[in-house]
Amino acid sequence: MAHDRSRPISQAAAPQRRDLYPQIEPYQAEMLPVDGRHTLYLEQCGTPEGLPVLCLHGGPGGGASPEMRRFFDPKRCRMVLFDQRGCGRSTPYAALEDNTTWDLVADIERIRERLGIERWLVFGGSWGSTLALAYAVTHPDRCAGLLLRGVFLLTEAEIRWFYQDGASHLFPDAFERFQAPIPLQERGDFVSAFYRRLTSSSRTERIAAARAWGRWEGETISFLGPAAMPSRFNDDRFIEAFARIECHYFKHKGFFDTDGWLLQQVGAIRHLPGVIVHGRYDVCTPLSSAWKLKQAWPEAELEIVGDAGHSSLESGIVDALIRASERFVAKGSWL
Repeated sequence: MAHDRSRPISQAAAPQRRDLYPQIEPYQAEMLPVDGRHTLYLEQCGTPEGLPVLCLHGGPGGGASPEMRRFFDPKRCRMVLFDQRGCGRSTPYAALEDNTTWDLVADIERIRERLGIERWLVFGGSWGSTLALAYAVTHPDRCAGLLLRGVFLLTEAEIRWFYQDGASHLFPDAFERFQAPIPLQERGDFVSAFYRRLTSSSRTERIAAARAWGRWEGETISFLGPAAMPSRFNDDRFIEAFARIECHYFKHKGFFDTDGWLLQQVGAIRHLPGVIVHGRYDVCTPLSSAWKLKQAWPEAELEIVGDAGHSSLESGIVDALIRASERFVAKGSWL
């Protein structure tokens, strides 16, 4: 059953929304070589004896943030976070070689085996939900459940909506800034046009394209629009890896065999507990994707947050994720 929290509730009856857990630091961090080229930053937070939770960041290319440590009870959970290939503190920075969805799925298994974890709850939002699903459908026996936010199935329709024609109608001001570096004759395929620039030998050209690409997502990520753009989208180092890796994945259609591949594989995980949280006004990854996933996975719970967009830090999204994480932990015994 899908729960829609968009209906108005009187002030007297409205329950107080949950907030993030307090800030914490990792109790262990390391650099983990995964092949001859890539080394990943890996950290563990919370308590070593706690219920294992894998936290997957978005992008791809976004890197793990300190806020990701705050969605689970640190006294009861062992949270595992890592920077995916080419981003955050992982090396080589902004590298596209040997950087595919299936490389990342293999990295997750390497991490699980290194840490001696039998099964874990998998938590991911946006691209993190894509990677969580890709991992779960190929390794369902290693998953205790899934907690997904801002579902992104990485289909051609979703890419076209956000980078070509769709979100542009809701944010024409931001879209004008996005398309500015691309000549008129190349605007029939923005992903390809940006890919050429983001893989250019000229750093000046790469950074100019990365700024436009990154700002577009930053200005549309929140229910509040461009005024709420996170500061990291003004950081050239962050956006270089973010834009290059994201465009690389989207240009190659997520490295899936067919369009809609993830949705076609959902039968492999229907026995797992799942919670999907999605903002009704999510422009980056429209609600229709979460709705399709719910139809294919009717056993999962879908909660629609009526006053939220895409960001994981909007109050309604935080509240829904914290309540879901607490339910998982209350039921959990997957050590």
